[in-house]
Amino acid sequence: MLRHSLGRPKDILSDEAAPHNRAGGQILYLPNAILIFHIPLMIEFDHDYFMEIALKEAQQAFDESEVPVGAVVVREGSILGRGHNRTEALKDATAHAEILAITSAAASLGDWRLDNAILYTTIEPCAMCAGAAVLSRIETIVYGAPDPRFGACGSLFEIPTDKRLIHRVKIIRGVKEQEAADLMQLFFRQVRKNKEKVN
Repeated sequence: MLRHSLGRPKDILSDEAAPHNRAGGQILYLPNAILIFHIPLMIEFDHDYFMEIALKEAQQAFDESEVPVGAVVVREGSILGRGHNRTEALKDATAHAEILAITSAAASLGDWRLDNAILYTTIEPCAMCAGAAVLSRIETIVYGAPDPRFGACGSLFEIPTDKRLIHRVKIIRGVKEQEAADLMQLFFRQVRKNKEKVN
């Protein structure tokens, strides 16, 4: 579970509150002349960890009768934003999981530029969401299952890596692919079953 280095937790004291030594640690001055040397810890997470969180968002969409896609935006091991499909609830064709996660991340930072951030999404992003990742300066897209009908990260198009663009986004495919695909298939089986009942 703990592999890829994506960052470290925030220090107890801010950079302004404590001086640093050359090793990058913080020297914390406490009462009675007690000196504590605090070395920042690196907590490493692999892609499966954050995709599991995206899958939980997808499950929430499923429970709300939305197409089950979930997404999270991560930088330096911290989740900046998350979202799941809310197209039906909001009556908004743009309310895709990735768009909502990117919007949430930008709001939490107070900046539309999401440099060095990773977008995890359970299903291959469509053209709109892939374009949003490029425009928001996402560094990497990690997705689970491909989308042969709408996918714009290799299935129909490959927008994030198009060399004509000023900013390009790396793509990692197939993380928790089976889990993501199974949830989508279950959803559409239920949709078809419910239509049969109505008819």
